[in-house]
Amino acid sequence: MRIPKAWLSIIAKKIIEDLIGKKLIEINTSKDEVIKLLNELMLSELMAEDRLNEEVRELLKKYDSEIEKGRLDYRKLFELTKQKLIKERNIIL
Repeated sequence: MRIPKAWLSIIAKKIIEDLIGKKLIEINTSKDEVIKLLNELMLSELMAEDRLNEEVRELLKKYDSEIEKGRLDYRKLFELTKQKLIKERNIIL
């Protein structure tokens, strides 16, 4: 994740307050509850790349021996695998 988790609640609060202040949204529940939900949504979205990276690491474990022997470049293989999954799944990071 590229944004520190501590910033998410601040960003979520600012977004919700701005939307309410500009009368772009009207909420039927507490503002704090909406901020909490937005914070959780943003965290989930920002962690998508972390989950993808972990999946790529798991996929590349099959090739550990080849990588250790120097036959395959881990960084290059990691990036190629990651880009392939991004393209296949239409992921936006």
